[in-house]
Amino acid sequence: MTQHTNFSTRLDELQKRVETARSAVRAAATESDAKLKERIGRAQADLDQSVQNARQEVSQSADSARAKWAQLKADTAAKMSDAKANADKRARHVDAKVAAKDADWAESDAAESLDFANWAVESAQLTVLDAIHARAYADQLAKAEVNA
Repeated sequence: MTQHTNFSTRLDELQKRVETARSAVRAAATESDAKLKERIGRAQADLDQSVQNARQEVSQSADSARAKWAQLKADTAAKMSDAKANADKRARHVDAKVAAKDADWAESDAAESLDFANWAVESAQLTVLDAIHARAYADQLAKAEVNA
């Protein structure tokens, strides 16, 4: 498998994850409180696993760029890991104004997460294109050396 194919496969997997997230969001809009809490719990467990995997990548990685990205993933996931705690905290709110303010904060956090995801996709596109260009250039130079 060429690196180009690997990039395409990973982008396909990313697209599937986006579709899964979109479906989950659509379904969650009509779910009961208990079902939403269950869904948040599963998402939190998935995120916790992602944090653990990213931290493991950081500790195992010799490549500084890979280590930096893994650390960024771990840091970002750790910051977002309080979503379940926020849902539990909301259950204790009885004041409508406090609950509305909490909903505003949650919506703001969600919007920021989507902004970050958008940035991450744009960044991935740029770095993948750069990697493809770097490989093509290296192959071109290698071919020129063989023909020289």
